[in-house]
Amino acid sequence: MGAMARFPRTIALAVTGASGAPYALRLLECLLRADSRVWMLVSRPGQIVLSMETELELPGRPAEMARRLTGHFGARPGQIEVFGPQQWTAPPASGSAAPDAMVICPCTTGTLAAVATGVSRSLLERAADVVIKEGRKLVLVVRETPLSAIHLEHMLKLARLGVVVLPACPGFYHGARRVQDLVDFVVARILDQLGIHNDLVPRWGAEPE
Repeated sequence: MGAMARFPRTIALAVTGASGAPYALRLLECLLRADSRVWMLVSRPGQIVLSMETELELPGRPAEMARRLTGHFGARPGQIEVFGPQQWTAPPASGSAAPDAMVICPCTTGTLAAVATGVSRSLLERAADVVIKEGRKLVLVVRETPLSAIHLEHMLKLARLGVVVLPACPGFYHGARRVQDLVDFVVARILDQLGIHNDLVPRWGAEPE
């Protein structure tokens, strides 16, 4: 109980095998900076894409992955917890220990379909199911193009349930000059949905510095 009280909020961050690993790492960095406790759920394809799109190589075992991420981001002890895909006794599997919110970033259309149909084949999918049934906020950062009617139907179904469908569609009006600027645009929108203050990109209508 004492460990839970050290952090103002707990966010479950799931990483799947869609392209967009830099979004996930930047979001994790910002969540840690906001003093959130982060429960990480990384699918095997997500781990592969992380190694392809970033310079961060993650070990396979959850405890080792947590240590690697903690060291890489300079997180507080216990601030990052990693759970394996079949770790059914982990807190995210139960509504009695549901996180304050969950983000799947990036989210494959396969994961989108599993969440939309309640097919909890892994802890990641079960955690999303728990968040929905407990009325907590779930944000899906879908990364796919073009979108088929199947994808759109799943999105509509989840949106009607209150799930936030936030495709990784960065804007350019803030004067983006680097890839990092585009990453920050999407991450800022995610943080807004979580109610976490951020200054990653200028607000619309704000006077430039």
